[in-house]
Amino acid sequence: MTVETGTGGTAPGAPARDPQQNAPQQAPQDNRPGAARGQPQVAVIGLGAMGFGMAQSLLAAGFAVTGADLSSDALARLEAGGGTAAARPAQAAAGAAVVVCVVVNADQTEAVLFGPGGVAEAMPEGAVFLSCATMDPARARALAARLEGMGRLYLDAPISGGAARAAKGELTILASGRPEAFAAAEGALNAMSAKLYRLGDEAGTGAAFKMINQLLAGVHIAAACEAITFAAKQGLDLAQVYEVITASAGNSWMFENRMPHVLAGDYTPLSAVEIFVKDLGIVQDMARTARYPVPLAAAALQLYLGASGAGMGRDDDSSLARLYAGMSGVTLPGAGK
Repeated sequence: MTVETGTGGTAPGAPARDPQQNAPQQAPQDNRPGAARGQPQVAVIGLGAMGFGMAQSLLAAGFAVTGADLSSDALARLEAGGGTAAARPAQAAAGAAVVVCVVVNADQTEAVLFGPGGVAEAMPEGAVFLSCATMDPARARALAARLEGMGRLYLDAPISGGAARAAKGELTILASGRPEAFAAAEGALNAMSAKLYRLGDEAGTGAAFKMINQLLAGVHIAAACEAITFAAKQGLDLAQVYEVITASAGNSWMFENRMPHVLAGDYTPLSAVEIFVKDLGIVQDMARTARYPVPLAAAALQLYLGASGAGMGRDDDSSLARLYAGMSGVTLPGAGK
């Protein structure tokens, strides 16, 4: 894992075991994965594609992982992989040194923390909460202040990289928060990331960096879908278009990653349209507050809204190609499935 920091520091490895854990007067041995190696307990709240992958990477690194999710299937998968299932987030967080929250937005994060059965009171004092949802920086700062007022630590830790990289422990984490929060979470952060960016000592900075990433990602996906559907309108072989563009200056990571979905006619969601309805909406709100023009992001947002309104909100974000196809009389691969 690479650590990028403004202070030149490099995060050390996972915390060492306290020698006193071997004393005979200790409680019975904890047989959860990772306990024998002295790794702290980690709770993962939200076991969707990203959260489950992050739980897998933590288990692979030897952590004792307890997870909470509304899906019984997700909990069963966690148990099959060596984790422990909890009925409620507070149950998962009790005794956890680190709580990793991988939900959709700020409202869900706030509910996990402070709602009925929330984790804030269940977390031990000094434990750290990793907030991975994409949100407005102001919300991140407010959540951090509230939690830190209760004697717990908050790390603003948005993630990027996709589910496959999450499962391999190869995410990019854009983190900001107090130094003691980084210190408390360093082992878990190392286990989940290939690159960890330490972006400052205040919550909200990580969230701001993530919104810049989401602005670019949302616009790049929209441009890629516009281009591939325009190519279809010209009667070009789309597989050949993909081959040529990915070897040319017009390529982007999003074109290379998303356009195979269009070529296969498979819009099974890896990242849903609604994600960019939310994220580009946040970008637009931030820009309005800053009195900053974002015409490309605003235009892309209208496309995601159109796709959502056409019933594609839960489909893959490459479904913007289908929106373009519907507006232009183009037949894409897999049409009619």
